[in-house]
Order: sequence, then structure tokens, then C-alpha cells
Amino acid sequence: MQQLRARKAVTQKKMAQRLGVSAAYLSALEHGNRGRPGPGLIMQICEYFGLIWDQADDLKQLALLSHPRVTVDTSGLSPKATELANELAGCIGQLDDPTIEWILDEIRAQKAQGRQGSMP
Repeated sequence: MQQLRARKAVTQKKMAQRLGVSAAYLSALEHGNRGRPGPGLIMQICEYFGLIWDQADDLKQLALLSHPRVTVDTSGLSPKATELANELAGCIGQLDDPTIEWILDEIRAQKAQGRQGSMP
């Protein structure tokens, strides 16, 4: 959302007034210090920026994934899965963006393979 605001040269204060929320709340959302926004606010943001279908879907997906405190339940999974979750929890703050992107790419590739493998 911060990038959208920058491209449109819109301040948090102006956007917050238009959406009926506080600038502090928008700031907290942009910095990952608040939980995911509700669907109504997401739609308001899409309308505010005049987002088309794909862009709106991207924003909705981002909102669903954005949660500052994540719990990973590895009960019933392999010990390696638990090790991965613990290692990631312990070092995520030290990872640089290229490393994070590489990890995300690997996870997305696995998900895509799973979808292809389940197709008849």
C-alpha cells in the first residue's frame, strides 16, 4: 500500500481521512504492526486507488498474508518440518530480501507442483 500511495503522491493522512480511519492505523498496517484489515477496508482501498481486477486480487492476497505474528503448527509433521519452523523463527529478522525471495520462490514452486500433481 505504501508503494501505491507513493506512486499516486498521496499522504497517509489524506488517505486515512478518505477511508475513515486514522493515519496511525494506516501506518501500522503498512509496517506490519497490525493484523490483517477487514474485507470492507480492502475494497475501500481498491476503490480509492482505482485498482483493476488483477491489481485488486494482488492487494487482497497481500492483505490475507499480512499478519505480524504467525503461529506455525507442526504437530503431526516430520521432525524436519519442526526444525525448519524453528530455524526460520529464530533467524527471519536477519535474512536479507534476496534470501527471503529465494525461500518464497522455492515454497511457491512446491505449491505449484502440488497443484499440478493433483490435477487429473
